[in-house]
Amino acid sequence: MSAAALLLGGVAALLGTAALAVVVARNGAATRLIYGSTLGVSAVVFAIVASHLTSDPAGASVVTLPLGLPWIGAHFRLDPLSTFFLVVVNLGGAAASLYGLGYGRHEPAPHRVLPFFPAFLAGMNLVVLADDAFTFLLSWEFMSLASWALVMAHHREKDNARAGYIYLVMASFGTLALLLAFGLLSGPGGNYTFDAMRAAEPNQFVAAAVLILMLLGAGSKAGLVPLHVWLPLAHPAAPSHVSALMSGVMTKVAAYGFMRVIFDLLGEPTWWSSVVVLFLGGLTAVLGILYALMEKDLKRLLAYSTIENIGFIFVSLGLALAFEANAMPLASALALTAALFHILNHSFFKSLLFFGAGAVLTATGERDMEKLGGLIHRMPLTSFVFLVGCVSISALPPFNGFVSEWLAFQAILQSPDLPQWGLKVMVPAVGGLLALSAALAAACFVKAFGITFLGRPRTAAVEHAHEVDRYSLAAMFALAALCLLAGILPGLVIDNLSSVTLSLVGNRMPVQMAQPWLSIVPIAESRSSYNGLLVFLFIAVSASLAAYVIHRFASRALRRGPAWGCGFPDISPAAQYSAVSFAQPIRRVFGTFAFRATEKVEMPPPGATGPARLDVEMHDPIWETFYRPIAGAIGFAAERLNHLQFLTIRRYLTLVFLYLVTLLLVLALWP
Repeated sequence: MSAAALLLGGVAALLGTAALAVVVARNGAATRLIYGSTLGVSAVVFAIVASHLTSDPAGASVVTLPLGLPWIGAHFRLDPLSTFFLVVVNLGGAAASLYGLGYGRHEPAPHRVLPFFPAFLAGMNLVVLADDAFTFLLSWEFMSLASWALVMAHHREKDNARAGYIYLVMASFGTLALLLAFGLLSGPGGNYTFDAMRAAEPNQFVAAAVLILMLLGAGSKAGLVPLHVWLPLAHPAAPSHVSALMSGVMTKVAAYGFMRVIFDLLGEPTWWSSVVVLFLGGLTAVLGILYALMEKDLKRLLAYSTIENIGFIFVSLGLALAFEANAMPLASALALTAALFHILNHSFFKSLLFFGAGAVLTATGERDMEKLGGLIHRMPLTSFVFLVGCVSISALPPFNGFVSEWLAFQAILQSPDLPQWGLKVMVPAVGGLLALSAALAAACFVKAFGITFLGRPRTAAVEHAHEVDRYSLAAMFALAALCLLAGILPGLVIDNLSSVTLSLVGNRMPVQMAQPWLSIVPIAESRSSYNGLLVFLFIAVSASLAAYVIHRFASRALRRGPAWGCGFPDISPAAQYSAVSFAQPIRRVFGTFAFRATEKVEMPPPGATGPARLDVEMHDPIWETFYRPIAGAIGFAAERLNHLQFLTIRRYLTLVFLYLVTLLLVLALWP
């Protein structure tokens, strides 16, 4: 049996698990049964695709089923690109299932989650396997609807219904854009198989239209600015292990859709197409992390951070397009490897961080960082793994986030060899934006960890918090270990990505595992190199030596002193830094531009006993400029057209007659 057929069997098992969940969801043992089943299926599928990726297959595995459109059937294909993304999907699915074994026990409405969780995983697998437009779009909609149902699982909570509505609208808009893109690629012959689209040669106008439509369709699902408005609403509304899947995996499936069309189906790129992708990616990275810095809701902060990382991925894809258009295959392979590596890395550390946020929510019932603090003493294991996630996403060595961002900056340094002056200016400017977003990301996660886990408890709920279950901890520690392993052995990951870059841009990075001391050398040793293993050993040895010296030669006397009260005699937890005060300097620098932020300070006169007040007002310019007017116009038109449903039969027939006459006139006058 072919590998593609085996994977379709895994999808069928996930769909069967979803059907079983409908029957047993209200049973007490349903949580363990369903999540255990999805864990097993995802682990098996992951093992199949991981072995397929490491074996560097020469050809693709193809399956055609007598489903879908009658004249073409349903086509499925396993090639290097789909293999890599199936690794991401099923590794994320296995981790979320393991976490769900513990987290799901606290779910107040398991019958609203259990049937749709395996269906969501099945939909993402089908999107990546699809090899014709109809199957791709059907799977895409199935994935969107399953995730929408999971977002609406807690629909009675404040703002969750609104989040689900906006997500559904944006998902429908994205699907429409994808439908139009595939319609243009299929041409007048209407051949919707991907093989036929590869063989076609669209003209420059069609290629430009397809690029814009894919940025709208895939970009809306991924969270590109200004199509990101659903993401910070929907991701926090879902259960935490579903949030991890949506943020760490589903947004990557959207990136897969973009790469499949632009790098595989559309043919040779043009240099100006890379300018559009670079601009949107840079803008997305900076605005996403600025929004995250302003947040005090832990899950919304993580959701906005996903937007920043999606921007980073699209910048790397834009670089790959620019280098490929100018016949620089090695630089293109470097940029594409950076994008793929960051896709894998983000699925690790963002899933880990959402799991950590879910653990905090389970233990305290709070997502508001202003009501947390001091959890490092009550949840030490969760604090440790959450810190690993924060260091990884902040791109600090020796963890994995550093490697992919370092590779991207190495690709940016190849930009002087580009012949177009537009790219010579654009690429360094976008590099500056990425550097700014990386610095802001570090500040953001110092805030996230410090306000949540350090200091003293701000509420009674935190004082009674306790560590979470062993399944949740196992999932978090597994992802933390992967963050470290991918950081200290990046050459292993890069070499296994070579088949993907070869299939898309016709080249690959030099073999990395043959380098001394497991270093990575993107271009040549004279340019730059990095050794994550040596960095890790240096940190471990120096830290151990420092600890030994301190314990060997310092005094063993136990000394205690009062906590710093910030200059106040009353050492109340209210005197600590808050999430809002931590972000205040950055808000004052960027807030006027990005959020139209205003501050109003009310200071009581001397001798008065009233409190001082600081009111901060921020706006979302993108929502207020683009989406609110559209929603208002639709509401206005709906109110005006509402009276049509109360017409008499005679008037309805008159309207139908007038529409028919108008249509016939249009057809008669059409050239």
